[in-house]
Amino acid sequence: MNRPTDIQIIRDPGGEPAFVVLPYTEWLSHYEAKQHLVPNEVVNHVFDQQVTPMRAWREYLSLTQAEVARRIGISQAAYAQMETTVSPRRNTLTKVAKAFDITVEQLDF
Repeated sequence: MNRPTDIQIIRDPGGEPAFVVLPYTEWLSHYEAKQHLVPNEVVNHVFDQQVTPMRAWREYLSLTQAEVARRIGISQAAYAQMETTVSPRRNTLTKVAKAFDITVEQLDF
């Protein structure tokens, strides 16, 4: 079955695929979809260790509570309390997601 495609594969000198060229809109849809993925390690940590997604992400990113608190502009004690909240406010999720450089959707699962 031959169907038209705008995708091109560029091969290296040995004939192995090296690059893929595809329409920008197609790449963008794949890129945007990936922005909401959560690493398996984070999900497993939440369910296996019974911790909040906020704590799982922080540990996955190898950050201390003090570092996250500094990024948000609050005390470490205040952040520690936020991290144990089962249903944090949307505003809290937004601030922490920004500190982690992830989306709110990745943090709120």
